[in-house]
Amino acid sequence: MSLNHKYIHPDFKLNGISFSFMDLKEVGYSLIKEGLFYEISIGNFLLDWGNEEDYLEVSTSGSTGVPKKIRLQKQYMVNSAMATGSFFKLHVGNTALLCLPADYIAGKMMLVRAMILGLSLDTVAPNSSPLEGTTKNYDFGAMIPLQLENSIDKINQLQTLIVGGAKMSDNLKIAIQNKSVRVFETYGMTETITHVALKAVNHLEATSDRSFKALPKVSFKLDERGCLVVKAPNISDQEVVTNDLVQLISSTAFEWLGRYDSIINSGGVKLIPEKIESKLSKVIAANFFVAGLPDQKLGQKLILLVEGEMNKADLLKKLQNLSALDKFEVPKEIHTVASFLTTANGKIQRKKTLNLI
Repeated sequence: MSLNHKYIHPDFKLNGISFSFMDLKEVGYSLIKEGLFYEISIGNFLLDWGNEEDYLEVSTSGSTGVPKKIRLQKQYMVNSAMATGSFFKLHVGNTALLCLPADYIAGKMMLVRAMILGLSLDTVAPNSSPLEGTTKNYDFGAMIPLQLENSIDKINQLQTLIVGGAKMSDNLKIAIQNKSVRVFETYGMTETITHVALKAVNHLEATSDRSFKALPKVSFKLDERGCLVVKAPNISDQEVVTNDLVQLISSTAFEWLGRYDSIINSGGVKLIPEKIESKLSKVIAANFFVAGLPDQKLGQKLILLVEGEMNKADLLKKLQNLSALDKFEVPKEIHTVASFLTTANGKIQRKKTLNLI
């Protein structure tokens, strides 16, 4: 069934209240004028969705560069919502929770999914512990890793949860293994209207495939760098060329390796930070990341940045004895930073944080 953006399902509810496309302007103005701080951005979205334009201007997160405004076709946002509904078998009357800011694409798309699919959507403040003030159960929700980490004890109030905005740590994945909620890590970006691929991270059998799986009508290929190219005619007029290094399993599945623009060339050896960080997470509990600094001898030397104070000598000794690390993957230096710089959705701004040292 093909729907356009002016269609709002008759069973859609926002905080228990139903309204039509014709009501968007009135509801939007009401939220802007009388709503709580986070409801103002919801009001702005409703006004934008109900205007005469067939596109929406959306800000990128700025995690890998300067934030910018891009235009997304409203019809493509509808198509994305329907693809997610099909993947998760969401149906009319399902309950959903919006705990992400509606300033960015992930929050906006929760609203679009609810309007198009006929979901009953409740909103709460998009803080780091979104379930703290609610006892209700929900069929579907979306969080960033920090929110999930702070909601472990209450996360079974959700039946299905998608997690995006930043990479889930191995420790977080371990923490949700025995929870009843089904958790999926997402792959996507503002340009692809949130996720175009999903990966189950709990309720897995020993033989389960751990790769990202494409949403309906999405396919993948590699460019000459080994980076992912997304073909999704339902949500983008052009193929989306990414800077993500992946191992392509098939045209609809891949394993994510790291970012092409974060590769460290140390003495002629190409090091992928994300691959090294996965190994280091076994012995470092604090927030951390690895990076390359200029070095006369090596070109770039591998360093480790850790958030907070710790005994650097003890940590370096641990890393040198970590059998999972190749000799080139042991950091040459360890630096500590009181607090990492992050984007609004909690993703570490690596370059800006690196400038602190």
